[in-house]
Amino acid sequence: MEFVIKISQFLLSLSLLIVLHELGHFVPAKAFKTRVEKFYLFFDVKFSLFKKKIGDTVYGIGWLPLGGYVKIAGMIDESMDTEQMAKEPEPWEFRSKPTWQRLIIMLGGVTVNFVLALIIYILASFAYGDRDISAESIQDGYWITNPLLVDLGFQTGDQLLYIGDAKIVNESDIRSNILAAQSITINRDGEQKKIDLPEDFLGQLSTSKNRSLFELRMPFIIGKVADSSLNKTAGLKRGDLVKTINGQNIKYFDEVKDILAPLKGQTVVTQILRDDKLVNFNLSVDNNGKFGIQPGGSINQFADLGYFDITRKEYSFYESFGVGYNKFIGQIASYWGQLKLIFSPSTGAYKGVGGFKAIFDIFPDTWSWEAFWSITAFLSIMLAILNLLPIPALDGGHVMFLLYEMVSGRKPGDKFMEYAQMVGFFILIALVLFANGNDIFKAIFN
Repeated sequence: MEFVIKISQFLLSLSLLIVLHELGHFVPAKAFKTRVEKFYLFFDVKFSLFKKKIGDTVYGIGWLPLGGYVKIAGMIDESMDTEQMAKEPEPWEFRSKPTWQRLIIMLGGVTVNFVLALIIYILASFAYGDRDISAESIQDGYWITNPLLVDLGFQTGDQLLYIGDAKIVNESDIRSNILAAQSITINRDGEQKKIDLPEDFLGQLSTSKNRSLFELRMPFIIGKVADSSLNKTAGLKRGDLVKTINGQNIKYFDEVKDILAPLKGQTVVTQILRDDKLVNFNLSVDNNGKFGIQPGGSINQFADLGYFDITRKEYSFYESFGVGYNKFIGQIASYWGQLKLIFSPSTGAYKGVGGFKAIFDIFPDTWSWEAFWSITAFLSIMLAILNLLPIPALDGGHVMFLLYEMVSGRKPGDKFMEYAQMVGFFILIALVLFANGNDIFKAIFN
C-alpha cells in the first residue's frame, strides 16, 4: 500500500509538470498560428497507449514515462524529421516565424514551470502556513548514526549552533544550509566546538550506506513489532511508550542499543506507559541485542511529550504573496547552488545526482497534499532550470541559437542545427543514464 501511495504521487506530480510544461510551448505556438502536430504525455516509442487527432494536432499518451513533448511543424527537434525540413518552408511552420515569436514559443515551457512553482508556494503558504521545530527547544541535541559524521567528530547529543556563518534557528535550517557548508559549530556539554567538513563531504555522503544527517532524538514509542521478533506475542500495542528497561530510565530511543547490548538472550522487565497507566512487560532480548521492535509516533506526539517545540505561523492571503515569493526565490537560489556544486568535481556532489528513483524516493509513503504540493513546486523549479541549460536537445539550447540569431542577424543553417540536435541528444541521454545509473549503483551496493 505504501508503494502504491508513493507511485501515485510520483506519477501525478510528473504528469502535471509535463503537461503544463508542454502546454507552455503549445499555447504560444497556436497563438502565433504555428502548426503543432503532436502533444504527448510520455514518449510514444513505436506505439501509444492513447491518441486522438483534433484538428491538426494528435493528442496522446505514450508508454515510456520519461517526459513528454510537443512536435511543432518546421522545427528541428528530437523527432529529427529531416524529410519535412528538406521542403520549402510553409507559412504555418516554426522556421517561418519571426525570431521573437520563436523565442517566446521556446521559453513558454520553463515560464509555465516557474509560474506554477510561484503559485504553489503562494497558495500553500496561505493554506498551510509554516511549521517548524525551534532549534533552541531541542535540549539534548541530535541523534547521530552516520559513521561519516562520527568519523568527523560529531556525537549524539551535540547541539548545532551554526552551519558555516548561518545560525540554526529552526530545524529546517540544517537542510537548507548543509549543502554548501564548510564547517559546523556545535555545543557539546556547554562548550562550543567548530568541526570542519572536507571539501568532498557531499560526495562522501552520497556514496555512504547511511546518508542520514542530524536526526531528531525521539522517545521509544512502539510502532511495529516485527513478525520475527521474540516479542511478537508479548501483548505490546502500537503507541505504547517505553519508560524503563531493566530498571533504567529511557528518554530517547537511541539509548536502547547500549542498554540491551549486554543483555543478549535475556528477559528484561520493561515498564510501559499505556493509557496513562504504567504496565510491566517481560520482554526478550535476541542474540543481536534487540527487541525486534520498530519505533513509531509522529512529530506532533513528540512535541506533546515535551521533546521540542513546534512553531506555527499562519498568513493572510495578502501576506502569502510575499512569503510565497521569498520561498520561490530561495528555492531557485538553492537549486542553482546545488548545480554549481555538481559541476565542481572536487566537491564530489556529482555522486549524489539521482534519476527517477531519487525523485520517487522524496515522496512520502502516506498521502499528504501539503507534502505533494511542496515537492511538486520544487520539481517544477528543477525542471525549469534544467531545461534552461544550453544543451541543444533542451529548450535552453534552442534559446541559445535564437539569441545568437537575434544578435548576429544570421540564422544557423538547418544542417548545423541537425548536427547540434544530435550532439545535444547524446549529451542528454548520457546525463539520463548517469543519473539513473547512480540510482542503480546505490540500490545494489549501498
